[in-house]
Amino acid sequence: MSTDRGATGGRWNGLFVLADDDPRWKERPVEQARAACAGGARVVQLRAKYATDREALCWAAEIRALTRDAGVSFFVNDRFDLALAAYADGVHLGQDDLHPTDLPAAVREQLLVGRSTHTLEQVCAASEEAVDYLAFGPVFGTHSKASPYPPRGLPLLREAVQAAAPLPLVAIGGINAKNAADVAATGAIGAAVISAVASADDPEQAVGELVAAFTGAHAR
Repeated sequence: MSTDRGATGGRWNGLFVLADDDPRWKERPVEQARAACAGGARVVQLRAKYATDREALCWAAEIRALTRDAGVSFFVNDRFDLALAAYADGVHLGQDDLHPTDLPAAVREQLLVGRSTHTLEQVCAASEEAVDYLAFGPVFGTHSKASPYPPRGLPLLREAVQAAAPLPLVAIGGINAKNAADVAATGAIGAAVISAVASADDPEQAVGELVAAFTGAHAR
């Protein structure tokens, strides 16, 4: 999948839902992904930190089918081998994962690559790597995932968006329907969420509210 770096961001403008296998959540990753697709998310990322490889691949295959039918992009976090096996659109790599430059050339032709960043220095470094978009956070305080970084805040997010250009940048960390419009106002092309959907009583409704808040701000 040969791509022009930064040119893919347009189809990702909106909500990224991380389908997460933390046992705290009422719904498992496939059901979270189903709600994401039904509610209007643009991207689903499978984040499997507790599952076996076999279980993660089964989830990935089901989510791939859901996202394909809905016209939603699908990424697998951390593992390019599982992303390939599930025919995902891409892999999302954290700072402690395999470096993007270490991906085999054949893999890079098949998968889009996202990269997590937490500081402006990391944003600048990652913008020179062979990646297709950056994520930055945590923007606000969050209990969804452990992070050694304190909340970055909206002003630093705005700086990160500018530093990443022309690569698209997605915000993550503590984002909900009440602050999504403020996140959109920084220029971030997307907002990535975990608990705002995974912990919701009605995940599909939660997705819809997040989409309306974020994309509505972009439309103004």
